[in-house]
Order: sequence, then structure tokens, then C-alpha cells
Amino acid sequence: MPEPVRRTGGRSAAVLSAIRHAVEDLVRERGAEKVTIPMVAERAGVNPTSVYRRWGDASTLLNDIATYRLDPQRPLPQTGDLRADLITWATEIVEHYRKPLNAAILRGGSATAGEQETDCLRNRRAEALDIVARCGPDSPLSADDIIDGLIGPIIYRVIFLPWTLGADLPVRLVDRLLPK
Repeated sequence: MPEPVRRTGGRSAAVLSAIRHAVEDLVRERGAEKVTIPMVAERAGVNPTSVYRRWGDASTLLNDIATYRLDPQRPLPQTGDLRADLITWATEIVEHYRKPLNAAILRGGSATAGEQETDCLRNRRAEALDIVARCGPDSPLSADDIIDGLIGPIIYRVIFLPWTLGADLPVRLVDRLLPK
């Protein structure tokens, strides 16, 4: 008997889309800190156990949605110039989180993340590793240098000082990492 053909999209994609839209709408309406899984399930028209089974809790769900909105599969800058790549990458992240909804979703998911590494951090670390790997063994930076010196300050500002996410922030942070 032939193996069943696995469909891409279909009901699972529709449910996931409904959940993502429900989270975004609820964050806009009530704020991320007030979003619960039962609210999301009701708004999305799905059973709460389906949401709990996939995400476990509201902070994990919010972190996943924050990650979804900054697609980890998007192409990273690849100019051959580490400074230019880091500035372009950081600018993209700053612009993403200058949007109030994206910032609110990140703040809501991060507030209760506890000691677990979020999808958002895992994805940014993977991107930093990719950028460093392209430099080869002579890279002046490690992925941890980039997380600590570039991503950390951006995320700190998103959570605590969103009004300081200026267009010049990526250049200032990269200048600290790679002094001219």
C-alpha cells in the first residue's frame, strides 16, 4: 500500500494562520500581557487543547508569533563585507521591532520566558552563526559577540526603551563591535 501523501498547507496551515491572526488582533486590542490561550483559541475558532498541545503556554505562543513575523528563512545580507552585513541585518531587526505590534508581541513573550531560550533568540543566534561562518576562521567576531553586542542591546531597547530604536542605532552598535 503506498504511503499517504502529505499535503503542504491545507487545514493545518489554515489553523496556524487563524491562530496567528487571533494573537495579533488580541495583542492590538488588549495588550500582550492579557492574552491567554483560551482567548486565542476562541478567536481562532479552534479547541484550546490544540493550542496547548503545540505551544504549552501563552508566552511560548507569543514568542513563536514574534519569530514568525521575522522570518528565519529570509535571506541574510551577504555582501562580503562583515560591517555592511551586520549593519543591514541589525537595521532590518530594528525596523521590524519599531512596529508597535511586533514589539508588543516580543515583550509579551519575553516577560514570562523564564530560563528557556526562546525561538526568537535561537533564530537570531543561528543567523549570527551564519554571518560569522561566512567570514571563515579569521572572523574578528564570534556569534556570542554579535548576540551580546548587537542583538542584546536591540532587544533590551525593544523591551525597555522602545523610543530609542533610532535609525542610527545599528551603525552605533556595529561601530562598538568593529571599531573603525
